[in-house]
Amino acid sequence: MQKMKKLAFLFMLTVLLGSCGEYHKVLNKGKNTEKYQMAVDMYEKKDYKKAIALFEKIMGPYANKPQMERIQYMISDCYFQTENYTMASYYFSKFITNYPESTKVQDAAYFSARSYYLAAPKYSRDQEDTYKALTAYQNFIDKYPQSELIEEANKDYAELNRKLQFKDFEVARQYYHTERYKAAIQAFDTFNEDHLGSEFKEESYYYSFKSAYELGMKSILSKKEERISEALLSHRKFQKTFPESEKLKEVDQLGLKLQEELIKTKELLATVSQK
Repeated sequence: MQKMKKLAFLFMLTVLLGSCGEYHKVLNKGKNTEKYQMAVDMYEKKDYKKAIALFEKIMGPYANKPQMERIQYMISDCYFQTENYTMASYYFSKFITNYPESTKVQDAAYFSARSYYLAAPKYSRDQEDTYKALTAYQNFIDKYPQSELIEEANKDYAELNRKLQFKDFEVARQYYHTERYKAAIQAFDTFNEDHLGSEFKEESYYYSFKSAYELGMKSILSKKEERISEALLSHRKFQKTFPESEKLKEVDQLGLKLQEELIKTKELLATVSQK
């Protein structure tokens, strides 16, 4: 029994070494037709890394040949399957441009967007790939509304959009936490204009008011009346927009403090002006 196992192992090892030897022989010294055929074989066997090496060797020689359409799609998929999403998005996008009438162009459009989506970093980093993914998904959604992949595309698009919204919201909130209240108010105003239906809308209005409150209460006397009045406008805006908010009690309490401070400020200004 042990002898049979040993013989089986040696046989498999011999086959493996032989196939590896053949692969390197074709890769380095084989004809382009041999490289093409082996690349296709490797792709079909899901040995994507070896397929990539072979496809890269023949991209030039096959540039103007009918097989190039197939090569370009397969190498795109190889990069996607090996999680090299930067290269995958590049080749899928190139495929869409070069072969707009291909039967594979719809799949390429989706996986181009999906590649950008998977390459996109978390919200705190540069979002270039996120914007590219949104554009690619929008193009796919507009062009292939009946696709069986449309639900996934819409889901990914919404997630990417939410990430960008959260990034903008966090930037504004950071201004508040670092007591840069004027910058916070401006950032929250911009956020509310740019993201009308955002799930962060209530939080944005809340922090915008809190920023206006802090700015007004901490201002020098000459600017205090104006800034408190602006904070009270922000207070009324929150009341009107979110009458059922769990934060309304806190906001109203701060609103009362603003009114009291406004009265004191006006009295103090009147006293100063009489001197």
